[in-house]
Amino acid sequence: MEYTIHVNGRLLSLSRPVVMGILNATPDSFYAGSRVQTEEAVMARARQMLDEGAEIIDVGACSTRPGGEVATEQQEMRRLRVALTAIRKVAPEAVVSVDTFRPEVARMAIDEFGAGIINDVSEGEDPAMFPLVAGKGVAYILMSVKANLHDMLISMAQEVQRLRDLGQKDIILDPGFGFGKTMEENYALLGEMDKMRVMELPLLAGISRKRMIHQVLGITPDESLNGTTVLNTIALMKGASILRVHDVKDAVQAVKLFNHLNP
Repeated sequence: MEYTIHVNGRLLSLSRPVVMGILNATPDSFYAGSRVQTEEAVMARARQMLDEGAEIIDVGACSTRPGGEVATEQQEMRRLRVALTAIRKVAPEAVVSVDTFRPEVARMAIDEFGAGIINDVSEGEDPAMFPLVAGKGVAYILMSVKANLHDMLISMAQEVQRLRDLGQKDIILDPGFGFGKTMEENYALLGEMDKMRVMELPLLAGISRKRMIHQVLGITPDESLNGTTVLNTIALMKGASILRVHDVKDAVQAVKLFNHLNP
């Protein structure tokens, strides 16, 4: 499908899949290789991801790993200000997504740093989030915590309508692998993710190094790159427009090969 989203006054085409690189400004994200906390480390990480072909940098400052401690709103804002300041120094024009479920954190990232996308893992749980993103005119990633496709589509249809009623233009759907789902439910959802295209909106797949990979293979997140690439390729074949990943170079290569198969 021919998709474009408006980001910071310009169009980003999603008619061909793109890669979103993960930058975690946290001390406790589940994959240690993604954690960066100093300004120098953030700048190096951002530069590396862009050089490797990332179209979007997704910055998170509050870990949502199972069993993890949730940062306070003040901690999240403090970490984000450090990370976003560093990113804007090295890449002032980069498309930045902010991974947060808190409307006031989203507001700060948009107003102070020009974040163009809000990536909300809570499925709009806070009633202030939808009016905020619609009012600010930024793209919004709606991630589902539902365990099966049937419930997900019903819920997302209602939420997309609420967003449209508020004037929200750019919406991306994320099935939420690993959120509120068993191992079997994650794989069942991946197998029929293409059915989500009935919503006629771009799809994001966030599978990178997650438990659904390393538990099946009996390995660690550090050893899960190959499994990530396999499942990312399946996600591309099922209609993913965005791959959200820790390892940009490998995902970009997967996208290039997929595009060669689907010219």
